Amino acid sequence: MNGGKMTAHTMPIPDDISTIDLTRPRTFEENDLSAYWRQLRTTRPLHWHPPAGDAPGFWVVSRYADVMALYKDNKRLTSEKGNVLVTLLSGGDSAAGKMLAVTDGAMHRNLRNVLLKSFSPHSLKPIVDRVRTNTTRLVVEAVRRGECDFATDVAEHIPLNTISDLLGVPTADREFLLSLTKSALSSDEEGQSATDAWLARNEILLYFSELVAERRARPTEDVISVLANSTVDGELLTEEVIVLNCYSLILGGDETSRLSMIDSVRTLSRYPDQWQLLRDRKVTLESATEEVLRWATPAMHFGRRAVTDVELHGQVIAAGDVVTLWNSSANRDEEVFADPYVFDLNRSPNKHITFGYGPHFCIGAYLGRAEVNAMIDALRTYTTGFEITGEPQRIHSNFLTGLCSLPTRFQPDEAAMAAYETESGARL
Repeated sequence: MNGGKMTAHTMPIPDDISTIDLTRPRTFEENDLSAYWRQLRTTRPLHWHPPAGDAPGFWVVSRYADVMALYKDNKRLTSEKGNVLVTLLSGGDSAAGKMLAVTDGAMHRNLRNVLLKSFSPHSLKPIVDRVRTNTTRLVVEAVRRGECDFATDVAEHIPLNTISDLLGVPTADREFLLSLTKSALSSDEEGQSATDAWLARNEILLYFSELVAERRARPTEDVISVLANSTVDGELLTEEVIVLNCYSLILGGDETSRLSMIDSVRTLSRYPDQWQLLRDRKVTLESATEEVLRWATPAMHFGRRAVTDVELHGQVIAAGDVVTLWNSSANRDEEVFADPYVFDLNRSPNKHITFGYGPHFCIGAYLGRAEVNAMIDALRTYTTGFEITGEPQRIHSNFLTGLCSLPTRFQPDEAAMAAYETESGARL
């Protein structure tokens, strides 16, 4: 505690930090890596991670300035050989050159321009309005019940419904898709095999293949219809390209905001002074949203493969080497963030890189911010406080970090709840 603000615990670092295996999900579940990242930023800003099991070695970049510079560098580094450890270390990504996240050059620009039509603030206004309505309803229902699992009863229903609204996914299919997305990139349980994740990804692709066929025959106003009827260089996008980008959007549109929302409740429950600032309107929703996103940093890393030799800190990243850029370290860099291990809702400036940076900056960042903003607003309005009533459960992943279970008890703001009930009754 530092004036009631949140400070991180430290872990003992082994003499040989190469014993920290970043390929193992359990490394992140069992350890607070704060001291590890601090040591890398200080003494090994470019660190060679040795081979682990069957996986080859790779470079680890931990400083904010270096991560930013390499995110921008799409000439000497490519995303087309994979962009996360799982695909980079297994030799590549089958969606390369087709899915926005693992495509570079002209195809990347063209695809991004097509999608930007649907992701501009103007286009998203009706979606954001719906986000606020749905978020308020879910929070009010949870507060009225008194207790819930915030992760499964509230947070996981907001981002998936939002991106499903954008894509035009029927309401009846959304629970099915949610179960698949949770298996595709991470797992609520350690026992899930690589085959389970592969099957989940393929189920998602097959599902969107059917939707694309429907939208080509009967276009509507959703993103799938936009993709299905857009051209690049005079040619319609192929079904494969559309399906892969729907897959990318449903995964990317769910994970960051959902995991940030869940983390915000756990963090605010621990540090009542920050919660009180929020309740008393002594911190703006915008500032609080940015600090929640920085603190949670759900996507711990992204990666690239070098296409030519790159020199950094007196070492050479050889052509063909895998380079991993660690957002979770960069967002705690002492050279950029004052007291980075303090959770401060009034933090300014707060130029975190939770949504990445450069050509691959998250296309859904505006929407993700709107979702987290709506959640924080609903919490400060309808509850006077909350406590964690059971053991939180972490997801099992070496890419994402966060919780899949957070048992929570709420204390209602009776006046706000009564006003909501009155307003809801009037609408009916």
